[in-house]
Amino acid sequence: NIMTDIFPPQKRSEIMSKVKSRNTKPEIWVRTFLFSLGFRYRKNDKRYAGTPDLVLPKYKTIIFIHGCFWHGHDCKKGSLPSNNGDFWREKIAKNKIRDKKNQEILINSGFHVIVIWECELKNKVLREQRLTRLVEEIKK
Repeated sequence: NIMTDIFPPQKRSEIMSKVKSRNTKPEIWVRTFLFSLGFRYRKNDKRYAGTPDLVLPKYKTIIFIHGCFWHGHDCKKGSLPSNNGDFWREKIAKNKIRDKKNQEILINSGFHVIVIWECELKNKVLREQRLTRLVEEIKK
């Protein structure tokens, strides 16, 4: 799945350098929702593999909120740029391997791991459905 880049390499590099890894909109939506229902969590706790976005110790649950592009999701937002294709394929492939390894470590440590994809939160209807499902997943 490849998309053509509309920016020259220098501009693309500048844009990519501004992408945040913490406190993204999807993370804030999930945190606000969970907090409003009385869930308490730790954010970006470095003690756990992959520095999860949220750790809910009471439920032994870890939540990753993944950007579709950076974590290679199989959706429209997860498509790779056509420029520098080999670089991006390799980078995203490494990210996916690292994600899988970190999740295995957490699961083997007795945690329930939940991944929420950015595209699952892209509009209000999808967001409400995903967050409702999230509560059910946490309480399992």
